[in-house]
This record gives sequence, C-alpha cells and structure tokens, in this order.
Amino acid sequence: MSTGTAQETAPATAPDDGRAGGELRKGLRRRHMSLIALGGVIGAGLFVGSGVVIRATGPAAVLSFLAAGLLTVLIMRMLAEMTVARPALGSFYAHVREALGHRAGFTVGWLYWYFFVIVVAVEAVAGGRIVRLWLPGVPLWAVSLALMALLTATNMVSARSFGEFEYWFSSVKVIAIVVFLFLGALYLTGLWPQADGGLAHLTDAGGFAPAGVGAVLAAVVPCVGFFTGAEIVTVAAAESVEPERAVAAAIRSIVLRVVGFYVLSVLVVVAVVPWTSPAVEVSPYAAVLDRLDVPAAATVMNAVVLIAVLSCLNSALYTSSRMLFALTRNGDAPRGFTRLSRGGVPRRALLAGTSAGYLSVIAAWASPDVVFRFLINSYGAIALFVYLAIAVAQLRLRRKLEREEPQRLTLRMWLFPWLSRATVALMATVIVAMAFLPERRAQFWLSLLTVGVVLAAYEVRRRATGSER
Repeated sequence: MSTGTAQETAPATAPDDGRAGGELRKGLRRRHMSLIALGGVIGAGLFVGSGVVIRATGPAAVLSFLAAGLLTVLIMRMLAEMTVARPALGSFYAHVREALGHRAGFTVGWLYWYFFVIVVAVEAVAGGRIVRLWLPGVPLWAVSLALMALLTATNMVSARSFGEFEYWFSSVKVIAIVVFLFLGALYLTGLWPQADGGLAHLTDAGGFAPAGVGAVLAAVVPCVGFFTGAEIVTVAAAESVEPERAVAAAIRSIVLRVVGFYVLSVLVVVAVVPWTSPAVEVSPYAAVLDRLDVPAAATVMNAVVLIAVLSCLNSALYTSSRMLFALTRNGDAPRGFTRLSRGGVPRRALLAGTSAGYLSVIAAWASPDVVFRFLINSYGAIALFVYLAIAVAQLRLRRKLEREEPQRLTLRMWLFPWLSRATVALMATVIVAMAFLPERRAQFWLSLLTVGVVLAAYEVRRRATGSER
C-alpha cells in the first residue's frame, strides 16, 4: 500500500471539536449502503430519459439498456474488488492515484467533484419544474434554490442523516418500480381489466429494431449515463460501520436488481404502449399508467419523478462534499476543506459544492441557452472518463495486490484479466462513439475541454509547490 493510500483510509471515529484534520464518522449502516447503491442509479433518467431512447431505437431499446447495464455491472465489479481489498477515503480517487499516479488521481477526483456539482444544479432545476406544476406562481429559480437549501441542511447534520433520507427516497423509487412491473405483468398476461395482453407491440410498428442495429448500438452511450451513480456506495464506504462487507453485499445485490429494474420496466413500456406514441417520449411510465386507466396517472408519476430527483440531489450533495474532503488529504485541494463539524461532516466541502450549485441554478435562470447549456454539455462525458480510469486502475492494482497482499482479494473481478481488458475496450469504444454521434458530439468535446482545464490546474499546482504530491 502506498503512503497516499494509507493516509486516505478513514478511521472509525471523528473529533467533536470541529477542528481541521479530523476523520469522517462512521454512521452508515448496511441497510443504508444497500439502498444508496440501488437508489443511486434509479433517477429521472429512468423515468423520463428512457423515453427519448425508446423513440430513437424502438422496442430494441431493451437491448441498449441491457448492454449498458452489463457494462456498468462490470465496472462496478472492478471497483468493488479494489474497494473491498483497499477501503479508502475517496474510493476510486485513492485507487486511481495509487495505480496510475498523482496526476491521474488529481484529475479523476476533480472531474468527479465537478460532475456532481453540475448534477446538483441539474436536479435542482428539474425538481423545481415539477414543483411548479403544483405551484405555478412561484419562480423556478426560487423553488430550485429552496430544494437545494433543504437537502443541504439535512446533509449538514451527519452522514446518518444523509443515509436515512436516501434510504427512504430509494425505498419509494424501488416500490414504485415493483408496482409498475406488477401492473405491467397483469396487463401483458391479460389479467388486467379490458387488457389486450400479449407482446404484439414489440414488432407491429416497423419491427423490433425499426431504426436498425446501428441505432441500438448508438443508444448504449446515453444508457450508460443513466446508470451513473452506482459507484456512490464505494465513496460512502468510508463512513460505513463495516465497509468491506457493506460494499460487497451492495455490489452483489445491484447486479440483478438494477439491470432487472431497467430492462424489465423498459420492456413493459414498449410492450404495453406503441413505441411510436408521442406520450412515450414525454413520460414513458405515465403513458403506461394512462393505458391502464390508472387514476391520476400523471400526478402519480410526477410525484415519483420528484422523489427520484430529490434522491439524486441528496446523493450529489453528499458525494461532491466527500470527494472534495478526500482531495484535501493529498494536498489536491485546499486544506481548509478538511474542517469537520461535531457530527463529523465536512461542512465547508459541502458548502463549496452547494455554492457552485447555486451559481449554476442562477445561470439556468439568467442564461439558460448559453451558460447553463454549456455547463450541461461540459459534464456530459465526465462520468465515462472516470469509469474508464477505474477500469484501467483495476488492471494495474490487481497485479500489485496479487504480488503483495493476495489475502485481501476476497472479492474478485470475474475472468481476470480478459474480462477486465474487454471492459476497458468497451468503455473506450463508448467514449469514442460520442465523438461521432451528432447528438453527443458537443458533450464529448466540451467534456474533453473540462479534462484539459483540470490537467492544466494540476500543472499549475505542481509547479507552484515544486512537488508531484
């Protein structure tokens, strides 16, 4: 284990005097960790964004989501191997730093922080738009800032406070999907009142893949983005009572549940409602509930989407603060962000992310078509860059662990090294594909610009300190 990694590993206690230099408090239980892992990937992207993919690919969108889900599961397995073997503050930031060097660690850490800072703004704006359906007279910016302030306050209390909110947010999302799948199954089997039943809609409007195989493969790119968030559980491991067991259990459980929830629910959508229906693109799940004549279907789905948005906002605030806190441990961020509250919360790091989110929400109000659109595009591929770095780091760190600490490899990547190498190649292919897809090209190049800015910041820091640390 390198010196940097040893410093990043989080002890079990936190100081109560609020001074800098303390450690995060372990307040997250296994039940929190399991729902954090599951809820992190079930966001508005599933409930709303999936409709865009369905309209572009037809019923074969099921295959796009399946491929993206399997690729994400492979990345998470690789990350889980490293996290269980070397539980560390900052999770993959620490692993990338050890395996690929200081520059790579610095870049991955700040890119991930930036990604979730923009997510804070995006989710706050999305939540504000939903609330305004019920409160149309309130300005969007005011509602967005209120939602952000509310969840910032809950994160300020303790990690356990975050965990409890996320546990219940995620529980609602999971229950909603289970109920949706149950109702869909009743309809497709003809057990629902006045149901046609059957799977005819999968092929009766141009075939299963009306846009061709190319569209199915292209749709994998945005689908991978929908799964982003599963890795949050490894960041939260530093505040878990039993990090190794909690992460291992959460990653094992996420495989079937997440892929199953996404793939099966999308299958229900395209089987119950013709994929050519305009309602599918607007709100696919509401379209299904309308077909089933569920009372107040739109209101029900708006409420579920709002819960999903608040869950993502809650997770983004937590994750950005913990990553910034981890960055301070190697001098990759200002030391002032190491100060903890009496509850063991890095409040300054939390407020830094919140403040950046506030500014982004203001940009969404003042300049939605220029500044905010630029921010949205500039983070579009960041998570994919981070995932690629995780995969490459696992390849290197696994060899080191096999030589130095083979007993730590209690959870292993399947079919190593061949499946690891295939995962790296597949993730690189997804990223490169963005450069050639017209609807993703701007996100690719602006995200690459973001990477360039972070690399330049590293060089400035390195020359100013005269150190590679």
